[in-house]
Amino acid sequence: MFDLNELERAHGIVGTAVPPTPAHAWPLLAERLGASVVVKHENHTPIGAFKVRGGLVYLARLKRERPDVPGIISATRGNHGQSLAFAAGRHGVPAVIYVPRGNSVEKNRAMRAFGAELVEHGEDFQAAREEAERRAQFAGLHMVPSFHPDLVLGVATYALELFRTAPDLDILYVPIGQGSGICGCIMARDLLGLKTEIVGVQSTEAPSYALSFAAGAIVTTATSNTRADGMATRIPDADALALIRKGASRIVQVTDDEVAHAIRAYWTDTHNLAEGAGAAPLAAALQEKGRLSGKRVGLILSGGNIDFDLFRSWIGTDTAPAAQRAVA
Repeated sequence: MFDLNELERAHGIVGTAVPPTPAHAWPLLAERLGASVVVKHENHTPIGAFKVRGGLVYLARLKRERPDVPGIISATRGNHGQSLAFAAGRHGVPAVIYVPRGNSVEKNRAMRAFGAELVEHGEDFQAAREEAERRAQFAGLHMVPSFHPDLVLGVATYALELFRTAPDLDILYVPIGQGSGICGCIMARDLLGLKTEIVGVQSTEAPSYALSFAAGAIVTTATSNTRADGMATRIPDADALALIRKGASRIVQVTDDEVAHAIRAYWTDTHNLAEGAGAAPLAAALQEKGRLSGKRVGLILSGGNIDFDLFRSWIGTDTAPAAQRAVA
């Protein structure tokens, strides 16, 4: 997709709006996992999530190549849309964002605050995306996909920062939505010549990439009913799947209960708020705790944009899932 020079240039573009995010070693998380742990805090960007990097790089190229573009349109469950609204606003480009009905209230508010026209349509992300594609055709707007080389290039800049801070990671857990984050990590690792094992994480309620990874071909699911909306994907991207199958060792599936426990763990051990997808890597590491002893583990805290009502209702108990109690 790109070489190291292109990745360095993309990091410069991102850096005009997003300072490097911290990568912290948290001793209480290390105690919890029985391993050395480094957390990459993408919850500390201007939109509270890693996606902002991809939007900045995508819009920079779009404006260079199409300076008179009349506007952009896309579909999202939240962070992708915030990224595009943020980047479009910096370039003076109108942005239309489609979300499914019942989407995160607070993410919707944030997208509007960043200047996007927000449209609610359909019952899930796929329905919203299909309607956005139809509107793009008749309205003459530029359709921004959920997976694109420029989006991967942008988000790979967080992996560049992490691997240069912690080049000795044995294993890195990364959540999978449409795949840009894990693909960016794979690309950055390979360009830097590192040996870190990369493990993808999906929800048991939206396991399309996990199923496709195992089958070696695209497998879709009828629903994506996880409360971790950043992982609510029914149809994998073929290009993303190809790169993930080539560069990741496996994909771990986590339950919503395991994610909730990981959100609580982040709060108690680091006082950082994680959204569902952001906590999923920790949930996967806790599930695999038995194989991590003596290893240096990286966790991508990809975002912290969780609605307060969801946080209160979902995280309101402190009982660990049975699988985690068994290995604790």
